[in-house]
Amino acid sequence: MFVLGIDPGLSRCGYGCVAQEGGRERAVAAGVVTTDRELSLPERLATLRHDLRELVRELSPDVVVVERVFFQTNVRTAMSVGQASGVALLTASEAGCAIAEYSSNEVKLAVAGYGSATKEQVQRMVATLLLLERPPRPPDAADALALALCHIASSRSARLRVAGGTR
Repeated sequence: MFVLGIDPGLSRCGYGCVAQEGGRERAVAAGVVTTDRELSLPERLATLRHDLRELVRELSPDVVVVERVFFQTNVRTAMSVGQASGVALLTASEAGCAIAEYSSNEVKLAVAGYGSATKEQVQRMVATLLLLERPPRPPDAADALALALCHIASSRSARLRVAGGTR
């Protein structure tokens, strides 16, 4: 399984690609797509779409996982994250990728074992699970890798439930 996690954001959109091979997960790519704050909103969204398209084309993931945004206290930030999320979902759909969404709490639970884990705890667990020398930076890239790991864990659990006869 080859999974691309996307931590949506208009200024900084994290991405992290994880391959599952032989029961082991391996980081393939991670980083951040940025947009110029001097550009208009439509131009920034177009830039994000272009960069995500290129990323999906280059990596050819089986699944694209996008963080589901539930609530943020800053309305302006929530709007831009929601717009970036929509661009990511559209880009994955147009590329024909399977799509999954998980909330921040679901990701933290899957990766760190605790739904209220701190960013630092998630970063350390991502490094541990992917056998990295140090936690991935910036945090947006670590969050995207955590999204990919969450989906792999969720898929593994679903396969075990089906194989065990429980649904």
